[in-house]
Amino acid sequence: MAMEVTQVLLNAQSIDGNVRKHAEESLKQFQAQNLPAFLLSLSVELANDDKPVDSRKLAGLVLKNALDAKEQHTKYELVQRWLSLDVSAKSQMKTCLLNTLSSLVLDARSTASQVIAKIAGIELPQKQWPELIGSLLSNIDQLPLHVKQSTLETLGYLCEEVSPDVVDQDQVNKILTAVVQGINASEASNDVRLAATRALYNALGFAQANFSNDMERDYIMRVVCEATLSPEVKIRQAAFECLVSISSMYYEKLAPYMQDIFNITAKAVREEEEPVALQAIEFWSSICDEEIDILEDYGGDFTGDSDIPCFYFIKQALPALVPLLLETLLKQEEDQDQDEGAWNIAMAGGTCLGLVARTVGDDIVPLVMPFIEENITKPDWRQREAATYAFGSILEGPSPDKLTPLVNVALNFMLTALTNDPNNHVKDTTAWTLGRIFEFLHGSTVDTPIITQANCQQIITVLLQSMRDAPNVAEKACGALYFLAQGYEEAGPSSPLTPYFQEIVHALMTVTHREDAGESRLRTAAYETLNEVVRSTDETAPMVLQLVPVIMTELHNTLEGQKPGSDEREKQSELQGLLCGCLQVIIQKLGSSESTKSVFMQYADQIMGLFLRVFACRSATVHEEAMLAIGALAYVTGPDFAKYMSEFYKYLEMGLQNFEEYQVCAVTVGVVGDICRALEDKILLYCDGIMTQLLKDLSSNQLHRSVKPPIFSCFGDIALAIDENFEKYLMYAMPMLQSAAELSAHTAGADDEMIEYTNSLRNGILEAYSGILQGFKNSPKTQLLIPYSPHILQFLDSIYMEKDMDDLVMKTAIGVLGDLADTLGSNAGSLIQQSLSVKDFLDECLSSEDQMIKESAEWAKLAISRAISI
Repeated sequence: MAMEVTQVLLNAQSIDGNVRKHAEESLKQFQAQNLPAFLLSLSVELANDDKPVDSRKLAGLVLKNALDAKEQHTKYELVQRWLSLDVSAKSQMKTCLLNTLSSLVLDARSTASQVIAKIAGIELPQKQWPELIGSLLSNIDQLPLHVKQSTLETLGYLCEEVSPDVVDQDQVNKILTAVVQGINASEASNDVRLAATRALYNALGFAQANFSNDMERDYIMRVVCEATLSPEVKIRQAAFECLVSISSMYYEKLAPYMQDIFNITAKAVREEEEPVALQAIEFWSSICDEEIDILEDYGGDFTGDSDIPCFYFIKQALPALVPLLLETLLKQEEDQDQDEGAWNIAMAGGTCLGLVARTVGDDIVPLVMPFIEENITKPDWRQREAATYAFGSILEGPSPDKLTPLVNVALNFMLTALTNDPNNHVKDTTAWTLGRIFEFLHGSTVDTPIITQANCQQIITVLLQSMRDAPNVAEKACGALYFLAQGYEEAGPSSPLTPYFQEIVHALMTVTHREDAGESRLRTAAYETLNEVVRSTDETAPMVLQLVPVIMTELHNTLEGQKPGSDEREKQSELQGLLCGCLQVIIQKLGSSESTKSVFMQYADQIMGLFLRVFACRSATVHEEAMLAIGALAYVTGPDFAKYMSEFYKYLEMGLQNFEEYQVCAVTVGVVGDICRALEDKILLYCDGIMTQLLKDLSSNQLHRSVKPPIFSCFGDIALAIDENFEKYLMYAMPMLQSAAELSAHTAGADDEMIEYTNSLRNGILEAYSGILQGFKNSPKTQLLIPYSPHILQFLDSIYMEKDMDDLVMKTAIGVLGDLADTLGSNAGSLIQQSLSVKDFLDECLSSEDQMIKESAEWAKLAISRAISI
């Protein structure tokens, strides 16, 4: 096979489908029969300069895919497989890969760089291939320039793949020295400079110690700033990317350099080519992000707890930064509103302006208003659009007191512009700005209402009229109406939107039928807005009832259509998902009051029939939406939902088995909980199947970790529904809960994301314990739980000792302590008295400022004192 590898790799890229398929099969077969020989022949192919470029590129790609995958479980299997390979075969492969770095063919070198880094990512943490970094560094000072370039590229990829704590500081210093010397202006080769600048971007995470040393930091910053002036545009872009990364990683070290960076970025924003100018703007957006986080975490108070003080760089730069950003708003592109992925200097500048407004609040307003006033009525559309965009950008951040008077003046002007401006861009931005006004300055939290009886009708008339405009404008008008409705959610029984309800619904339904509703997310926006309008008004329930048959007919029509091609099928699935989402909102709305619930029930059978037909279509997005809608239906129909279970159960099982689309699996787990609450002990018939599937899910390493916490909560829902009948599952569920509890109890050294996940896992485990304890209460079988109680208490002790639980976990945990005492009485009393932390934990919860925690703690205290006194 090794002899033919070249030809097979070329055939695998053939335009002839049969040749290609046959070649792909041969590669799979070779891989399955003899993996070491397969990988070695690929690395020999990649290293051989006499072979065709195309076969070498594919050889490298197949090698890379044999080492890494996006899916966590596949990645884990590939890593284990590589680690178990024969050492001498791996050593030959590595030699081939390192030799490829000196190939004259750029593609081969570049691919080899990536593969070496992937292997380093697997082996360096295992203390294998310790000589790698040394041998790469020895390449830097000798040999032709292209070897230096590929070696720097490799070091960059290596820093991306490997975590900083795997490489010792001495080697980090050598890598950084090599990289920074490669960026230096004295480096003659642009290719080397570019590779070095890109490598620095990945190596910055390794440079903690170097950034703490003034001399080394000054040197790195000087070299990066010089590289932003390189004659080569790609080097300038890469250097600005480094500055952006430095701004978030080393914010607290930037003060001495800010004046120079301002001058460099301002020049780039005004004069540079777009890719470079965009990075220069991004630098300031990144500084805003840092300062917003610091100010949100510590308020304006930097005493004591703040790790990083706020340097108020944005506040200091305001007088020069705001005019710079306002200039960028005039650099719009003719077709930017039509292209969903569009990103250009004007958009980046407006986004940054919005972040500046959030960072400095009221201070931005006087700097932006003159620009708006000067340009809003100009004959050139670019000036009117820029003025409108500037206004919309600064609406989040400054106080309502500062903005409301300005908005009151602007509102009428905006409504007129949305109706009459001849330019599509101006209308698009005007509708977006109205949406921002309604999002941030309208609602129960704002003292002075912007929308009054006097202007409400005009606003709605203009928005509905704009829904007939071009798709991009109509989509923004839907968005504005969405926020308008959202602001009335807390308005109590009578919403100002009620008189317009039918007119609004009619207009939105008309939008969904537009020929061009697929453009600019228009159809999606119309349905999202319809849902929000349904949610926001209370006294419209009879009118919402009239909407039920309309939406049912729409859904029915999507199911009747011919079986279309894949593109059409995708559109159809999307529409079914939107309609199921809409029905979910309607069901929740009508189910929330007795008067409408009884009328709604006449549709329940038909709606469920439609949902079952939707499941038969097998599309993931639709499954998720239909599942959520069924959860709402179960909640409303209560015990009557039992009649649907025999038909629905197979789809429930399919959802629980759907590992690939784990969101569908998670939603299905939630729906099992809804059904348990609806059916109570009538769910018993289906429990064996459901519990078997949930236990399978938990023991699979293929299921995404985010689904595990809801599965544990679901145990609690099932136990609450079937009471002591849960007995037969205890021997399976309890060990799973115990091992998960042990894992989640210790979080030392975890990052924020891990702590957040751990807390959701703890909460799921605690909800399971709570449901099981409550389910067995007052049953003769309570003694079955006694053997498990020491472990439950130990879990509560350990998470209390860790001191990192969030409020939700605290409330659930103190509740479980109460459940334990309440259900097991004196059997728990003596254990609770021996616990290390119960008293402290209870005291802490009793003095909590959170009302829910306090109430749970008072109940737990009562239950414990009863259990101890028995």
